[in-house]
Amino acid sequence: MELAKYKACICEGSAENAIMDILLDNDLLIFSREEMLEEEIIRCRDGKHFEEKYLRKGFEGKISVIRILDSRRENFKLSKAYRHKVDIINVITAPEIEMLIIFNEDKYKEFKKSGKKPSEYCKENLKMKDVKAYDFVKNYFLNPNTLVKSIKTYHEMSKIQKGEYTLLDLLKA
Repeated sequence: MELAKYKACICEGSAENAIMDILLDNDLLIFSREEMLEEEIIRCRDGKHFEEKYLRKGFEGKISVIRILDSRRENFKLSKAYRHKVDIINVITAPEIEMLIIFNEDKYKEFKKSGKKPSEYCKENLKMKDVKAYDFVKNYFLNPNTLVKSIKTYHEMSKIQKGEYTLLDLLKA
């Protein structure tokens, strides 16, 4: 994966945001906070809104927009004036980011049998009612090595489509 000089990291939800903050704060990604727009994770999912807020600042060169999301169908439309200046990189966490917790808890087989969504399984079976909350995820993965291990397991077990990226692709080798 080749990234431009400037990066914008957009997360779908609080859990994704917490995971990216852990990885950034522990220097585990192929990019750093200093390379990111405003040095923060952006929680703007709409292309037009992103364009208005961030792209009208006159950057020299391209911007890589790294989107962390679980949906393969969510579009990020930019106007023609900006399409050539932006590379959109979708990092897919399907079915849900909570799979990282399920793998860490070694509950994948039980999860599969349950027929539940990952977040429901975590809430009901693992009694983690705040599984989607930023602080819960940040505290759960207090040890970044635990998070990296879960990301690797998730990558191995996922059905990754051709041309798709996962969190593993963002980790330093």
